[in-house]
Amino acid sequence: MKWIIASDIHGSAYYCRKLLEAYKRENADRLLLLGDILYHGPRNDLTYEYSPKDVVDMLNSMKEQIVCVRGNCDAEVDQMVLEFPIMADYTILAENGVSIFASHGHIYNENNLPPLYKGDILINGHTHIPACVEHETYTYINPGSLSLPKNDSWHGYIIFENGEFLWKDLDNNIKLSYKICEK
Repeated sequence: MKWIIASDIHGSAYYCRKLLEAYKRENADRLLLLGDILYHGPRNDLTYEYSPKDVVDMLNSMKEQIVCVRGNCDAEVDQMVLEFPIMADYTILAENGVSIFASHGHIYNENNLPPLYKGDILINGHTHIPACVEHETYTYINPGSLSLPKNDSWHGYIIFENGEFLWKDLDNNIKLSYKICEK
């Protein structure tokens, strides 16, 4: 199965549209959203083409293909307009004998780990900074932010297929890669 993993759309119709173009170009099967979908948050400037209603329409049109976790900027009022579940604090994917614990990052993160087995992967958004850090017992992965990248990073997402993570920018350039090992 081919996944696209993205985080922190923050209501940008422009970057949501770019993400869905990448989804089609990549011929992905599922989209994993790591939260902060509609609202920009009080600490962020408005995103480019800020239009949460347009983001709702775009994402609802593909609701069967989306798995989503709740970000710190997501609220029950957002769930009222989105036609797929967004209020879970985490989800778990399994690949090659490895569990991938996906959350936004404001609850579970490198400083507050969820229960992980040795070799598991923790994937978060929230920081807006792409990352791949191999710790002694787990690997931490972050796709960065689709609409508000920080620390001179890129607007991008991750492709996850056959045990490999590929960080890509919106021009389809590979920025990082990581291959998980089977347990």
